Amino acid sequence: MKFVDEATIKVVAGNGGNGCLSFRREKFIPKGGPDGGDGGDGGSVFLQAKLELNTLIDFRYTRLFKAENGQAGAGSDCTGKKGEDLIIPVPLGTIVSLLETGELIGDLNKPDQKLLIAKGGFHGLGNTRFKSSKNRTPRQTTPGKEGESREIKLELSLLADVGLLGLPNAGKSTLVNKVSAAKPKIADYPFTTMIPSLGVVNIGNDRSFVIADIPGVIKGAAEGAGLGIRFLKHLTRTKLVLHIVDVSPMDKTSPKEAFREIELELEKFSPTLACQSRWLILNKADLFDVNEHKKLLKNFVKDVGWIGPSFLISAATGQGVDLLCNSIGDYLNDERSREINDSEAKKNAEKVRNAIFMEAKMQISKLAESKRKTRKIKDSKIEEDVTTFYVE
Repeated sequence: MKFVDEATIKVVAGNGGNGCLSFRREKFIPKGGPDGGDGGDGGSVFLQAKLELNTLIDFRYTRLFKAENGQAGAGSDCTGKKGEDLIIPVPLGTIVSLLETGELIGDLNKPDQKLLIAKGGFHGLGNTRFKSSKNRTPRQTTPGKEGESREIKLELSLLADVGLLGLPNAGKSTLVNKVSAAKPKIADYPFTTMIPSLGVVNIGNDRSFVIADIPGVIKGAAEGAGLGIRFLKHLTRTKLVLHIVDVSPMDKTSPKEAFREIELELEKFSPTLACQSRWLILNKADLFDVNEHKKLLKNFVKDVGWIGPSFLISAATGQGVDLLCNSIGDYLNDERSREINDSEAKKNAEKVRNAIFMEAKMQISKLAESKRKTRKIKDSKIEEDVTTFYVE
């Protein structure tokens, strides 16, 4: 299935049914009075998070969603039937915003969570509603109100505890393959991973965490190089980012330069995210003598000025991987306990996540706008060249 993490749709709630103008007419009751019933409310449109979905691919082919209109009222004080609500299933982790203004409507981050995105129109009133001692034969009714209509943008941000960051071929997919049942594509060429993937890591004693592998980032990604920075948004919800560095790259490039390139691209993408918890993971320890490992890690950390946890592992052989996974499990448990026991910490964590999301959204929008301008310049240049050709 193709991975789609953005979609634009239009939702239209149902209109309310009109009120009825009717009078009671029976053989021996010549002046039965008004008996026009109210119409039914229009159906509303909801989004609902579903665990079994993992992509927004369905919204590539269906862009318009309409709820049912309410039925009109009828005589004998019969109320019209309410329009059926429309419930649209979306993947867990879907962020919903207004297309025109970018205003955030909601974040579906809990299983079966529902979000109202377009409210159905209010029902019209039948003439029974207007009877009084002074107005015994009312001929007033009201029409049903129109349902809300909105164009909204859906953005999928994967729900993972840990995210992997690094250049292509740094060993991210190999690590995910080693520690979980996920089987991302692994090959000896860049951009093997074209879409994000998730894996569940079990570390015993009923402890586990979800790890996300995203496509590699290269120098100039913020300007659109490679696959760009679009997939970095899947790191915005993670509690921990692992920066994977290949200490023995196939193309003989400098690991230190590779580290700095990723750091720079991350800062351009979201300064807030760049300041959050990250661990440095040096990969391919199996290519060095065991006696050199401590020295290798110490020298690298010193050279790049890294402050924070650091590990030397081999994703291919599993060397050091168990220690890494157990350390991650301990860290995540501490973080969860802190948020559960400290309401202020939970609020601050939510603020940070919102700030990262807004920074990411702004950066991705700037990149998209830059690409549109470049495309226009290219089109105008082609048109100019064609015109010159025919003039000559």
